Amino acid sequence: MDRHAPRPETRLEPLPPLLPAPPGAPDPAEVDPRVLGALLHRHGWLRRGGAAGRYGRWTPPGHAGTSLLVPETRTFPDCADLLEEALTALSRSGLPSAREVLFGLSLPSDEVRWEREIPEAPYGFQGEAAWSAQERLRSAARRLLLAGALAERARAGYYGARHRAQAERALDGVLVGPGPDGRRLAAYVPVDGGRGLVTRLHHALHAAREAVDYQRATGGMEAFDSAVAAGVSRELADALIALVQGSEGARVALAWAPAAGVPAGCAARPEPVEFSPGDLPVLREASARYTRAEPAVAVRLTGAVVRMRRAAAGGGGTVRLRVLAGADVPYVRAALDEEAYRIAVHAHLAGLPVRVSGRLSRRGGFRRLTDAADVTPVPLDEGERDRLIKSLDASFDPEDVLPSDD
Repeated sequence: MDRHAPRPETRLEPLPPLLPAPPGAPDPAEVDPRVLGALLHRHGWLRRGGAAGRYGRWTPPGHAGTSLLVPETRTFPDCADLLEEALTALSRSGLPSAREVLFGLSLPSDEVRWEREIPEAPYGFQGEAAWSAQERLRSAARRLLLAGALAERARAGYYGARHRAQAERALDGVLVGPGPDGRRLAAYVPVDGGRGLVTRLHHALHAAREAVDYQRATGGMEAFDSAVAAGVSRELADALIALVQGSEGARVALAWAPAAGVPAGCAARPEPVEFSPGDLPVLREASARYTRAEPAVAVRLTGAVVRMRRAAAGGGGTVRLRVLAGADVPYVRAALDEEAYRIAVHAHLAGLPVRVSGRLSRRGGFRRLTDAADVTPVPLDEGERDRLIKSLDASFDPEDVLPSDD
């Protein structure tokens, strides 16, 4: 082993982009007064009076700033003028709540909010600097959203690498608000393309809470088995562990976009779901249980050989395949006998993919193909072969290489 070989860099999880400034006041003609009122109430504004059934006077949190007159319906005679004045006042306000209301009007989004109870000391938060607290909260929040996106695509106790690329792409449109103290964070998931993620997360969180309560009351873990149907998984359990660890407790709250209504099968105002440090042993046991219980998956996949290795000139070896079809993981590694390895090498030299049967093993996150057999090249015409070679050259990412490959 080369002592001076460069060590692989640690790969940091990408964070969702911060909530941008809203693009000015929305068009009053496109704003539903009821939606505006619901958003004001959600973000801490208080209704202080007004003619019932006609309009309301709303004051910002802490009574700072100018109050707003907001009509309740479009049948009110001065509806357009009042809406324009209210939206203009919100766009000129420096209050964070005003910015969040405008964003909710501009892009209908479901909201997910996290809160961690960090113990305080006389000179600030105990045990963690603000920076590390923010990073921990943001990382745990992203992992929870990713678990919801995975559950939206399939139900499994342990996903590993399966469906991960599609789930991560589902988070591309998610925006987060600033969380300067490391205790609170909000994410805005666009209804268009993201509602399924939040709905599944809603069911999974409540199912996880019920399973934890059942185990703590009875000592049995069987509730976690049935909770898989609601979206609970090892990934969700690990995300909750990361959220709660180092705190005195954490909660997750969801709120639906008023403009889109309430999804079927969900409460109109979901209760926040809370977890405490006392739940950590149960969540760790559930995580290990899901890993042990998830079965291997029989597959027949097509992939391009991107790496080969064997210990000697003769005998079998190991190949790494970029999966093109047949399995929901980006890469797999397979140990082949001498004849199968020779076929894979020839296919690689000819620029052809191979088709192979086997079982995706949970060990290593479903990235390993065991009992590999029936290795055959897949014929392509010249144009398809050139396109395949170019796509492999363009899309190969060294970060996709497993550490155990090096």
